[in-house]
Amino acid sequence: MTTESSTAAAALMRRAGEGQAIWFLANRMTIKATAETTGGAFGLVESFIPAGSGPPLHVHHREDESFWVLEGRLRFRAGDEEFEGGPGSFVFLPRGVPHTFMVEGDEDAHMLTLLTPGGGEGFFLDGGRTPEGPGLPPPGPPDVEKLQRVASLYGAEIVGPPLAPGNGK
Repeated sequence: MTTESSTAAAALMRRAGEGQAIWFLANRMTIKATAETTGGAFGLVESFIPAGSGPPLHVHHREDESFWVLEGRLRFRAGDEEFEGGPGSFVFLPRGVPHTFMVEGDEDAHMLTLLTPGGGEGFFLDGGRTPEGPGLPPPGPPDVEKLQRVASLYGAEIVGPPLAPGNGK
């Protein structure tokens, strides 16, 4: 079959556990779809995130970021607004708005992240590393210099620290 446009995407299926695995910060991520596999439309990332962790406050200038919480409870910050979401919650964060989140309580989180348009998923690939085994990466401080350098390649900025864990309510 031929296509009229070189940007047309072919059908894509990723089963559970399929996709490119990456350790990014304290997370184990699986890249399910990229700009290249969706004709530029979106990137989709599945993440397992340990309790008490979250990314530094950051801004995406090229794409919107949406989250669908599958397990766990997260506290999100977008600009000056904070809100919590548990399983089944959906959060949309428009480009240009500083944001972050924190996994609250004792339960790890499992969520999907949709980046629209695609391309921003490359930040996780270039800022992370190949997993050395199953599960989450060993704990350790983030390499903020590396994050800032890689973020600049993807039209993003690290603008502040992560949220502090809440009171676990």
